[in-house]
Amino acid sequence: MLMRSFTELQKQLPAHLVILGEGEERVHLERLANKFGIAKNVWLPGYIGNPYPYIARANLFVLSSRFEGLPNVLIEALALNVPVVSTRCPSGPEEILDNGRYGHLVPVGNDAALTEAMAKSLNGENPRFDRLEALERFDHEKVTNEYLRVLGFKNLEA
Repeated sequence: MLMRSFTELQKQLPAHLVILGEGEERVHLERLANKFGIAKNVWLPGYIGNPYPYIARANLFVLSSRFEGLPNVLIEALALNVPVVSTRCPSGPEEILDNGRYGHLVPVGNDAALTEAMAKSLNGENPRFDRLEALERFDHEKVTNEYLRVLGFKNLEA
């Protein structure tokens, strides 16, 4: 989905796609980039021990997953003040992005919607919000205290 959408995005504006990580899909991704004629604008550097400098320099972070648990990478992109586009996949992006309040959400499998959201974001059409407000739900003390409360332990904030 991401490769198809990026191919269409290239027809609208110049961009580069960086996919971090290493896995069994790498060869498939390289083949798709070649097949779609976008290989010169796609970089697959492999495993990166510290991805934060890459994310922080990005103009946009895109998560095109079909399924997720709690995609920490969306929280990290928000923390690094990078605009986000994500599929509305089960189960984390919708909650993290507060139903689109903190980033663009598109239906899973809808290439055209992903292309449109990426183009809008790269053209500066991003939701305006207080970044600290968006992240406060993920504060480690707040999360720890909520776990303890659910488990029946006394709240540590007192």
